[in-house]
Amino acid sequence: MARTHPLRFMPVSDTEGFVPSPQRPVRVRARTMPADTHFEPHSHAWAQLACCATGLLQVTAQHSGQGQADEITYIVPPSRAVWIAPGARHHITVLEAAEFRTLYIDASATPEGWQGCRVMVMSALLRESIHALDAIPAPGTSREHWLSSLVLDEITHADTQALGVPLPHPQTGDKRLRALCEAVLRAPAERATLAQWATGIGASERTVARLFRDELKLSYQQWRQQAILAHALPLLSRGLSISAVAAASGYASDSAFSAMFKAAMGQPPSHFQNKKWL
Repeated sequence: MARTHPLRFMPVSDTEGFVPSPQRPVRVRARTMPADTHFEPHSHAWAQLACCATGLLQVTAQHSGQGQADEITYIVPPSRAVWIAPGARHHITVLEAAEFRTLYIDASATPEGWQGCRVMVMSALLRESIHALDAIPAPGTSREHWLSSLVLDEITHADTQALGVPLPHPQTGDKRLRALCEAVLRAPAERATLAQWATGIGASERTVARLFRDELKLSYQQWRQQAILAHALPLLSRGLSISAVAAASGYASDSAFSAMFKAAMGQPPSHFQNKKWL
């Protein structure tokens, strides 16, 4: 996902007027963001749900797990949202011009056990409830209370997906594994085997396979699929043909690519071509 334009940095401390509380646990912030808008790494005392009505986002977050923070990048089309736990450090880049929706959620309303970050499917009811909550003219009404409760209930019961591209921790992770991951991300069309990638970093295939399991909790094949999805979604959003995206993702056939994509995303790749969710 090479850039052709410089990033537009947005302030991350201008949350006055949107800070949630136990009395108003869900606050909605709607903004129109051009492509290449970037929010630098930051964290909040509250949880956040990042989504968009149109466009495409890239959310990178760190979450505590097994004694260290894992860095995971999520590509977020309008059919998905990313839950960011209270205190999780994260940064966001707009890949395609977006109608950006941010839900700030008081820590007291965080579902039990949701310490990490996760990708969830945006149901039609959740999407419309967020829109209705944003449209309330006056705060503190009974309508705001019931809509907030509905939004929280939909979030709690939303389907989740293991959709993200984890990387070894930049300081404590294995440098060889991070170099291999970054090389694959730079060349997603490369059809090299794990053994060939391992040779390039001076390690054995067995060692690299173990590192993927130990540090990223995925097999190489599972991790590469996540990387391919992250690469393919922006291309589809820009209107490239399925054949072109399949080839750019290292697939020899359109049908194999489409089958993998539908299994992971719940929709065929054609569903994401120049698509707008209103």
